[in-house]
Amino acid sequence: MSRLFAVSNRVADPVGGKAAGGLAVGLLAALKQYGGVWFGWGGKIRQGDPSDPTIVRRGNISYATIDLFESDYDDYYNGYSNACLWPLCHYMLGFFRYERRFSEAYRKVNALFARKMLRLLEDDDFIWVHDYHLIPLAAELRRAGVTNPIGFFMHVPFPNIDVLRTLPDHLDILRALTCYDVIGFQTHNDVRSFTEGLAREGLLQARLDDGRFRADGREITVRAYPIGIDVDGVFRMASRSVRSATVSRTIEGLQGRGFIVGVDRLDYSKGLPERFRAFEQLLARYPETRNRLVFMQIAPPTRTGVRAYQDIRRELEQMAGHINGHYAEPDWVPIRYLNRGFSRSILMGLLRAANIGLVTPLRDGMNLVAKEFVAAQDPDNPGALVLSSLAGAAAELEEAVIVNPYDSEGMAEAIQQAANMPLDERRERHASMIDTLRRHDIDAWRTQFVDALQQSRG
Repeated sequence: MSRLFAVSNRVADPVGGKAAGGLAVGLLAALKQYGGVWFGWGGKIRQGDPSDPTIVRRGNISYATIDLFESDYDDYYNGYSNACLWPLCHYMLGFFRYERRFSEAYRKVNALFARKMLRLLEDDDFIWVHDYHLIPLAAELRRAGVTNPIGFFMHVPFPNIDVLRTLPDHLDILRALTCYDVIGFQTHNDVRSFTEGLAREGLLQARLDDGRFRADGREITVRAYPIGIDVDGVFRMASRSVRSATVSRTIEGLQGRGFIVGVDRLDYSKGLPERFRAFEQLLARYPETRNRLVFMQIAPPTRTGVRAYQDIRRELEQMAGHINGHYAEPDWVPIRYLNRGFSRSILMGLLRAANIGLVTPLRDGMNLVAKEFVAAQDPDNPGALVLSSLAGAAAELEEAVIVNPYDSEGMAEAIQQAANMPLDERRERHASMIDTLRRHDIDAWRTQFVDALQQSRG
């Protein structure tokens, strides 16, 4: 039976217990079904030559990790991946910064991944590569003579060609993607952006049937495979955790007030300053909400070495201080801003306890927090979801209160609507969204993609 060879920038800790969610949950389920290898960077930096892969075996899964040079890592990860590709994919050109050494390191690390993979690959393996860090990997493997089926899944949005052209070597990115057999995106809009980009750059020769295309001399399958969640698993965890000491104390401290929650990485694409401004607008325009609602924003730090992320942290701290200083009363603080991480169990309990989930990124490939909020709710008395129209999840969760994340007044109105939504309406919206989540859960995501990749073997 063929093995699955999964590749991602980072590899889940094989001794770290249950996976946190999203990518790790889907990949581990696929790897357990087929057996195989999860390959990627192990989180260590070396000064000398890159090491041979370190392999840890758990059941029928081998976790294979390599180390990286410090300079290569910084230019490949902080540079090309997160100063070039990340802002372009999220349509935030103000954060885009390109240097040729970033591009060189990006190609170098992808070539390193390919070389280290070669000694582990078997003839019958099918390869599944994940996300924007590793776009050139298939091209490197093909150059080395690998003929195995190779699939690629893009977890972040794929930009329109007019945005992608900002990148000096954007043609290399498009050509590299055509070296895959199956390319998966989160939404149909991402599929259109990619295929139209190929067409406008002269790389698309023919549109075939059933999501197949001839591009740059190869036949490829390009489809939307929206990533889902383990709906029942989230519900069970949230139901248990809402009774935990931490979550119980949080609920008790609300003293019957409405509870709004946001859970995001500290990233400029998440729209957190805009969200804080919307909550301030809410308090200003609807005085009756004062002392009746508490907004908790959990935003653990990420990419702490990048200046843009340091700036947004300071901005949010100042905004929270300003809003609380202006509106707080002796027994009520409107914003609880927590710049630290919490266990997945506690987060699911907080989502369960919340009356309103606030998920308003400026752009997002999918956003699983939106789906987790819905799955965590008590179906007899569910909370309301306020969701950005620019998150991939909005294409599926149409029954959420949909907002434009750049419109602070509109978001304030949406929060007010959610806070006053009748129980029957909340139940109806929740039931419809749960049905969608079950039809497009994490098992459907990985099964549909892996089936397409296996079929590409011909």
